[in-house]
Amino acid sequence: MTDQKLTSFKLGDDKLVVSFVETMMVKEGVGCDIYKFIGDESKDLAIVRVKQGSRTPLQKILKGDKTIEGFVDGGGTLTIQKTNGDKLLHTFNNSDFGEVVVSIGEIMQWHADGDTDLTFYEICWPLYADGRFEDLPDKTTDS
Repeated sequence: MTDQKLTSFKLGDDKLVVSFVETMMVKEGVGCDIYKFIGDESKDLAIVRVKQGSRTPLQKILKGDKTIEGFVDGGGTLTIQKTNGDKLLHTFNNSDFGEVVVSIGEIMQWHADGDTDLTFYEICWPLYADGRFEDLPDKTTDS
């Protein structure tokens, strides 16, 4: 994790003011900085950093109005398993910008591919609370 914290975040055409809340270690190789949006308590922001070769927990979305996963920097893959069982693979690198809405019942996982770390953001409506995601057993191993 870096010591440099955000003071604003660009969402679409809007530049929103944010305030740092805390840094959390999600698991080995995955950490995130949590932010609140100043003047807007309807959503929150996590900036997640994944070390090269690591992956986030395999998570199922259990509740929430909207969850956005967005690429920031590095290289990586976001895998989403739809409720019908179909798998979507979104691959990002430094030249890409991408944002994906993940819905209730879908399963997601980010993986820092290749020889670089990965940074992505996650915005939750309403604010993140325990029980929003369920960590599932991950049958894959970190490379």
